[in-house]
Amino acid sequence: MAEYYAKSSDSLSFELINDAQLTGKITYKSWFNFNAVIELADHQSFQVEPKGLWGTTIELKDNEKVLLKFRMNWNGEIIVQTYFDGVKESFVFKHRGVFKDSFVLTDKVGTELLVMKPQFKWNLLNYEYQITTSNDFEMYSNKDILLLTSLHCANYYMSMMVVV
Repeated sequence: MAEYYAKSSDSLSFELINDAQLTGKITYKSWFNFNAVIELADHQSFQVEPKGLWGTTIELKDNEKVLLKFRMNWNGEIIVQTYFDGVKESFVFKHRGVFKDSFVLTDKVGTELLVMKPQFKWNLLNYEYQITTSNDFEMYSNKDILLLTSLHCANYYMSMMVVV
């Protein structure tokens, strides 16, 4: 189990920190725009781009290679599909609770991999997140990319709920 904290210095970027070490960051191009750049601590960077006519599917790319994509389904869950090392895996990112808001990432059999708790920061008019991961999640070889994508999913969910 590990604890992470996603902190925003402004409304367009988030840094993901674990034990006072930078895990990575996500930077958005502009408000209410789902285009972003994810950069890991080792300086690898990935592009996050909406696809399709309505932009309802979001892809994470390493240059032109799609490593991950996600989309919100009719019941508000976000289906995440990864293609790391040529292996397709599926995850579900969903909102949980009304008064104690949190987000959960589960694997295809429903095992909780991480819990993300948003905290609204009035001085920034933005959210920051406390993230707790399971031991199973910590074993994933691409966990940092999945963590930052989960952060993007939470921001995506929050912005979609503002629009609705």
